[in-house]
Amino acid sequence: MTDQNLAVVVLAAGQGTRMKSSRPKVLHSLAGRSLIGHVLATAGQLAPSHVIAVVRHERDTVVATIAELMPSAIIVDQDEIPGTGRAVEVAIAALPEDFDGDVVVVSGDVPLLDAETLGALLAQHRTAAAAATLLSAIMEDATGYGRLVRGASGELDRIVEQSDATPEELAITEINSGTYVFRVSPLRQQLALVGASNAQGEKYLTDVIGLLRASGAEVSAMPVAEGWMVSGVNDRVQLAEAGRRMNQLIVQRWQREGVTIQDPTTTWIDADVTLAPDVEILPGTQLKGATLVQTGATIGPDTTLVDTEVGPGATVKRTDATLAVIGENASVGPFAYLRPGTYLGADGKIGTFVETKNSRIGAGSKVPHLSYIGDTTVGEQSNIGAGTITANYDGVNKSSTVVGSHVRSGSHNVFVAPVTIGDGAYTGAGTVVRKDVPAGALAITAASQRNMPGWVAANRPGTAAAKAAEEAGE
Repeated sequence: MTDQNLAVVVLAAGQGTRMKSSRPKVLHSLAGRSLIGHVLATAGQLAPSHVIAVVRHERDTVVATIAELMPSAIIVDQDEIPGTGRAVEVAIAALPEDFDGDVVVVSGDVPLLDAETLGALLAQHRTAAAAATLLSAIMEDATGYGRLVRGASGELDRIVEQSDATPEELAITEINSGTYVFRVSPLRQQLALVGASNAQGEKYLTDVIGLLRASGAEVSAMPVAEGWMVSGVNDRVQLAEAGRRMNQLIVQRWQREGVTIQDPTTTWIDADVTLAPDVEILPGTQLKGATLVQTGATIGPDTTLVDTEVGPGATVKRTDATLAVIGENASVGPFAYLRPGTYLGADGKIGTFVETKNSRIGAGSKVPHLSYIGDTTVGEQSNIGAGTITANYDGVNKSSTVVGSHVRSGSHNVFVAPVTIGDGAYTGAGTVVRKDVPAGALAITAASQRNMPGWVAANRPGTAAAKAAEEAGE
């Protein structure tokens, strides 16, 4: 149910120069989502009536991503006045005039902060009827963060940014995470009083805390249990650290849901992957995108699945698959390559060194070895011989091959599309099929074998082969 008294402001205007990237910082990827994608997903779990994203750097690119992920989000542009205080000021100006609830402020580059923690922060804020409640953390190395300055009795007094802090204040290890809840009315009042007379020349949101304290308003801080939850991503090192932490959380969640993961350190699972109980994941496996793995399937080792569906009881070993569907109790690999549009039916097999693309392989049918199957439909219970290739491209057009049910093709066949092999047909080893094969027929193109006695002795005299033939009496 939507909380009509709640708005969330997502700060996404920063340039992120330390990433040294042409891509906006908040669009860098973590566990299959952009940083801001994680933040928007968390914001959505709070069920606010309004989500406002403040943008500036690479504005159009960032807005396009936000619009795709959360079409209802309100986009606000930060003007030439720098600072988080100004960003929040323009954001709340976009709220309806009659909105008189609470505003949660989060950063678009803090992907590990979860909805449960934000919900606890909001609950504490509302229970205390506070004007502002902020999320803090204890950091052994607080470099780069604003410090929480508390009074003699332990109450929160103010926040000081690192660039403006004294040596004594720099020694403080309790930091401001940059995540807040404000009652909107006092926030509006105090933001109007915030100036930019500081080392950075910015309008700091943190100054609102001191102003609220000076006005006698209730202000408090809630520390998180683990400092990593509020860690921002500012460079590639921090991106990798956040990725490892995120993956650890995802892996542990699936383990608790009944998934066996033999080696969590070499298993990577994206945030939008779905796994059923009794799935087994072997070492060296990556599950990416919207991959779905159903009950009893075994994935790995050394397997990458992207946006792929795996049916119950299937086995996928040392395989790379993208946008593929693998049926119940089917078998794939080792060393198989399933390109987009591959569909393998129940009890089917795609075996060793087989590549498939835009092909449907029916229930119980097998492509066991060393084959390329592209733009092809295979019926049920057929067997495609080792080394078979569907020649689907003539240099200009791509054409389709149709293989019926209960077909047995010989080894080293080439099906030159467009061509159809009828139900129950056979093809001989080495056959090149250029014409349709009727149901129940045998197709062969091999010429009669001709043996030329004494050829080696006459044409390769003195070789090891000639000596061996001579010793064999030939």
